[in-house]
Amino acid sequence: MRRHWLILPVLLFLVVFLIIPYVNMVRMSFLVKPQGVPYINVFTLGNYAKVLSDGFYWAILRNTFWYAILTTAITLVMGYPLAYAIARAPNRRRPLLLMLLIAPLLVGVVVRSYGWLILLGRVGLVNEMLRYFRRGEVALMYNELGMIIGLVHVFMPFMALSIAGALQTISPDVERAARSLGASPWKAFWRVTWPLSLPGVFAGMLLVFVLSVSSYVIPILLGGNNVLVIPMLVVQLLLDAYNWPVGSALAMVFFGLTALLLWVYVKIMNRSLRWSVR
Repeated sequence: MRRHWLILPVLLFLVVFLIIPYVNMVRMSFLVKPQGVPYINVFTLGNYAKVLSDGFYWAILRNTFWYAILTTAITLVMGYPLAYAIARAPNRRRPLLLMLLIAPLLVGVVVRSYGWLILLGRVGLVNEMLRYFRRGEVALMYNELGMIIGLVHVFMPFMALSIAGALQTISPDVERAARSLGASPWKAFWRVTWPLSLPGVFAGMLLVFVLSVSSYVIPILLGGNNVLVIPMLVVQLLLDAYNWPVGSALAMVFFGLTALLLWVYVKIMNRSLRWSVR
């Protein structure tokens, strides 16, 4: 019984800050938005009809998921070699490498985003160097490129740490045994190391995708007015347009589609893991 009391603070926190807000948002999504006030307590399905029938919302949904998938793919390609280097580093150097990987997480997302603005902005270091060598100016910020750079930088540690944790459970002797049996280094990696590291890969991809698809600060700071994603649009509807019912309906559709994609992803992940074990 005493153990049950220990989880009560966590349950209370989830109820107050997660369940109640979600229930209120679901209720809000079925209310009418008249002129002059955020909503009135009149039931309607018009908000969902507006969101689901408007091509503008579908275009923003498609772009939001595409940015998250692209960020996940880039962090996987860049994070796996980094994780492998950390997992196979000597024991004396591994804590230092882990500390260097985790150190950016100690700095807020806003601070890191402004750091990229200073580095890649119109008068930033990169463009100043390009102008110095008479290469012209390149638009690296306030567009999709700048946003993706920021997302990859911020979420890279989550991918690398997930994969490094899985790789550390794989003994180097397994790879050496495969090579002793005639496998090339690439074949030993592809047939032995890669399948055994898939749990970490799938966990990292899931984590980075969820963080990327729900990111608000990085798109608004690095994407500017030229990039629009669902979290930004929901905030605009709720705070700027004062249209709480449509904003809530859009948030619920976004949540439902994200949950559906994650369910499909988990199904594919489980099948892939069962196949890799064979």
